[in-house]
Amino acid sequence: MAKQGLDIVLFSSLFPNEIDPVFGIFVENRLRHFLKDTGSRAVVIAPVPWFPFKGRRWGRYGAFARVPKVEIRHGVKVLHPRYLVIPKVGMWLTPLTLYRAGKRALRQLLSTGTKCEVIDAHYLYPDGVAAAKLSRTFSIPFVMTARGSDVTEIGQQVVPGKMIVDAAKQASHVITVSSSLRSDLIAMGVPGHQVTTLRNGVDANHFRPQRRDEFRAKWGDAKKVIAFAGWLIPRKRVDIAIAAMACLPADTALVIAGEGPLQAQLEAQAKQLGVAERTHFIGKLSSQDMPGFFSAADVLVLPSEREGWANVLLEAMACGTPVVSRAVAGALDLVVNPAAGELVEGDDPEAYAAAIKKVFASGMERAQTRAYAEGFDWKAISLGQEKIFRKAIAGRA
Repeated sequence: MAKQGLDIVLFSSLFPNEIDPVFGIFVENRLRHFLKDTGSRAVVIAPVPWFPFKGRRWGRYGAFARVPKVEIRHGVKVLHPRYLVIPKVGMWLTPLTLYRAGKRALRQLLSTGTKCEVIDAHYLYPDGVAAAKLSRTFSIPFVMTARGSDVTEIGQQVVPGKMIVDAAKQASHVITVSSSLRSDLIAMGVPGHQVTTLRNGVDANHFRPQRRDEFRAKWGDAKKVIAFAGWLIPRKRVDIAIAAMACLPADTALVIAGEGPLQAQLEAQAKQLGVAERTHFIGKLSSQDMPGFFSAADVLVLPSEREGWANVLLEAMACGTPVVSRAVAGALDLVVNPAAGELVEGDDPEAYAAAIKKVFASGMERAQTRAYAEGFDWKAISLGQEKIFRKAIAGRA
């Protein structure tokens, strides 16, 4: 007799919405595959910060206000209760305000007959800490997933780090998306038997090789194209990619897809180094455009100081594009084959340029890179989650 699927509530402030359909899309992607592979059912509670004004003049806070309170995404009901974020001291109080928003939403769901056998919480702080409170209030087991900076950055601060460890010890289990995150959590004091690594997979049907001409035509006559995709923020170290351009031939272009507070500074750096004419800032792309973007590039570069599991690496590979990444976290688990690309220690632009040249000279076929990425399907991840969730439910019973 086939097992019945589970009834879960996913809880995370990192989740796409109508206003920003790519925000936290890695959380939604894992959920969608889990539901498809296990026949389970889910409702999502994805709180957003409260803000009184919806006008575009208010920037991202105005965008928060425009997020609908309830929406259906890919057949899944998503609730967006509001929680209070207080400037300066907000980091310490956010777990409490997030919990209160989640409590209202979960109480409403349960009162209308929605079943919840386990809470699936993503990002350890503040989300996982708030989920621990929800678990105690409603006597529902919860599982947390660590995704990167919640461990490597927030978790290294004294107060949040202690709250994360306390919540992890209360959780039925903790999932990490890379082996290094698991090691970091254990070093923080979380018992090793409570932590399992389940890497992210890739949707190889969506991220697949596309025709390269359309995108490349926009970037001039470059013989080789290097791509970067991500936020233009300090920890992504886009400055290293730009500096590496000065060490590469003049027929090489760098195309940067993303937006963020450092754009003007990075554009100024490109001018100062004399590579502005072959450094293209193309802004944030939609999920539909990303396969074409990755396919058009000859290599993807990711010099980030910290990453949990950088989905862009695997997505680029699925499109046939090898990568050059800093040797951190998930990249250590992923870039272990010449078809995948090269790893770089440290932040020396010349070392990145050398790694890029090595990829160009390798003669590796794009089909080999694609075949390597196809080995990272979602099915095994989904079944691993199901096993953890069922054990959590059985343990609470």
